[in-house]
Amino acid sequence: MVNSMTGFAARRGAVEGVEWAWDVRAVNGKGLDLRLRGGETIEGLEPLVRAEIAKWVQRGNVSLTLKLTREANAEGVQVNKGVLASVLVALRVVEDAAVEADLRLAPTTGADLLGLRGVLEAGTEAADDAPLLSAMAADLPLLMAAFQAMRAKEGAALGAIIAAQVGDMARLVRQARQLAEARRPAVAMALRDNLARVLANSDGVDPARLAQELALLAVKADVTEELDRLETHLAAAGGLLAETAPIGRKLDFLLQEFMREANTLCSKSGSAELTRVGLDLKVAIDQMREQVQNVE
Repeated sequence: MVNSMTGFAARRGAVEGVEWAWDVRAVNGKGLDLRLRGGETIEGLEPLVRAEIAKWVQRGNVSLTLKLTREANAEGVQVNKGVLASVLVALRVVEDAAVEADLRLAPTTGADLLGLRGVLEAGTEAADDAPLLSAMAADLPLLMAAFQAMRAKEGAALGAIIAAQVGDMARLVRQARQLAEARRPAVAMALRDNLARVLANSDGVDPARLAQELALLAVKADVTEELDRLETHLAAAGGLLAETAPIGRKLDFLLQEFMREANTLCSKSGSAELTRVGLDLKVAIDQMREQVQNVE
């Protein structure tokens, strides 16, 4: 089972006069990077969110955004006694000055005082966020389940592409083995010719050194080990695609091993046709690596 590192989901909810809207989205990344925006005023929410996301995601850059909307509280208005006291002092100063100037002022009413800025204000009693936190804790797994469903859907498409690429690489390896077998007589003949030339000019040459050089030539011309290892890596890739755990890192490492063997195959090919197949194999490996970068 393959999961994509990219995905998106959004949900809305409400409880006791508070509405929330959150969305989670992710792109590929080497490790797990969580970024949370909003909800800082709700004590205990951030660790809850981080713990829940970690249950669902092992790799990727994940961003969760939360927007809260609280209904206006029409109750709980109160008088700011400090502001009122300052207003009354100022009012007494104005009235005394008016008396000294022989001026008559209209009577000041309570409504006049309450209408002054800062005298009357909304209640500041702290809201109890426990019901909100509980409701959001119940809603968060639903958000992450929708998020995971999208990642799984994209992962299934990725898995099909990668499986097809593994099949193409297996075809190229089989073709390379056929070419290697077909060129074996020519390689043997070339080695015999080289051996004859060496023996014709080997007066005074150390026999052990001569045997060592001839063995080295034979090894350099043989690509059997490289093809065997490529087939082993292909089997490993097929096995990884069937696993349920995250496989992105393992596939990425395996592709490095693929490329190492493909490079050696090209350097030891000794024929234009085998080199062409080796180059096609390297292209297929690079194409598969592009897909694997999005696998969790």
